[in-house]
Amino acid sequence: MTDPVAQPAAPPPATRSDTGFWLYAGHLLSVWGLALSNLFLGLMVIWGVRHRRRLHWDWSRDSVLLVPAGLFVITYVASIATSLMPEVSLDQLRDVLSYTTLALAPVLVRGETRVRRLYDALIVMVVVLAIHGMGQYYLTDYGTLHRRIVGLFSHYQTFAGVLLLGALLIAARLATGGWRRPSLWVAFGLVLWTLMLSLTRGAWVAAALTLGAYALLRLYRRPAAWGTAAAAVLLVAFVAPDSWGERLRSIQDLRDVSNYDRLCMADAAIYMISERPLFGVGPEVVAERYPIYRHPTAPRVTVPHLHNSLLQRAAEQGLISVLLYLWLMAACWVVTWRAYRREGGAKGPRGELFLATLLILVGFNLAGLFEDNWRDTEVRRLVLFFMAVPLCLARSASPGSPTGSEPRPESKPSSSSASEPHALEPT
Repeated sequence: MTDPVAQPAAPPPATRSDTGFWLYAGHLLSVWGLALSNLFLGLMVIWGVRHRRRLHWDWSRDSVLLVPAGLFVITYVASIATSLMPEVSLDQLRDVLSYTTLALAPVLVRGETRVRRLYDALIVMVVVLAIHGMGQYYLTDYGTLHRRIVGLFSHYQTFAGVLLLGALLIAARLATGGWRRPSLWVAFGLVLWTLMLSLTRGAWVAAALTLGAYALLRLYRRPAAWGTAAAAVLLVAFVAPDSWGERLRSIQDLRDVSNYDRLCMADAAIYMISERPLFGVGPEVVAERYPIYRHPTAPRVTVPHLHNSLLQRAAEQGLISVLLYLWLMAACWVVTWRAYRREGGAKGPRGELFLATLLILVGFNLAGLFEDNWRDTEVRRLVLFFMAVPLCLARSASPGSPTGSEPRPESKPSSSSASEPHALEPT
């Protein structure tokens, strides 16, 4: 079986329109306005249905992610059908359409050139959003704990989630040779500073652990680099407002009302899961029935969600859904890690593209321990694209190609590549 990265599939016909790609790009680059993003998504799906004969999935390659994603969607529909409050859950059926972000990426974002083009555009988008958020903080009455900056989004958690993904995307580029470009450092600083201004502790912890762990693995033999990092941390601590220190100290304080409230939510989630372990109580039903299950000492009588992605999935969709979610994340990690290592890691010609997915998978799931970020459509939409990147690059030109254009058809794979293991099969 051929290696899908080293020996990519033959390209689609040269007459294939770029319309599908631009519609796909449009729905990602407009997540700050969900109605506009949904419009692009709808047009993209309609275009895909109309031109379905031009779209060519490689099932032996793409199924490694599409199978767990498809089963996850099926269990989501099953949880709607078996919901304790069908009239509430049925409205969430429209959410199924958002998973086409993952399904259509391999056929609409084909090749290295298009992936890089989208990466560049996403970095610009996140920097613009960060600048807008800084304007809110410094020029308006936003900025307090009870009125945090939201950027162009409806909630500060969503804004922080997008900033987190953007920071990790830029970090991947810096770590793979981009550190020589001052503009990238400026962009990284703007996004990280705005993330701190959001006062969102879960995103802070996710960014710190993800970037810290990667730096430890890469720079543990370079004392000079650690000295520079320590100096940067001290500088930030010196100029940071007092509110940052207060939020940092509150992370480990169980007497903090917000922290205790999360423990009460976990307690309620356990009761919900024990009563409906297979398909849960139903999408959006957790908020409706929380008062029934809440701990007597919980600070709040009602909550919109359980502030934890895994607990929220288990309570509203069941344990089967959680297992499928973990399967999807693990499969994506294995696929991406294999390709990243095969092509030379951070020094490889496409190292930044794979590294971005790896960092985002870690950061996103760490943040999900403190916030139900899978519930944020805007954040999830971006994550689904990054998860699909290894499938998109499997159709790219051979590594190191100067143009990154679509590959030329090959009449017969070499015997050496034919003997290599399938790159997209999880262990």
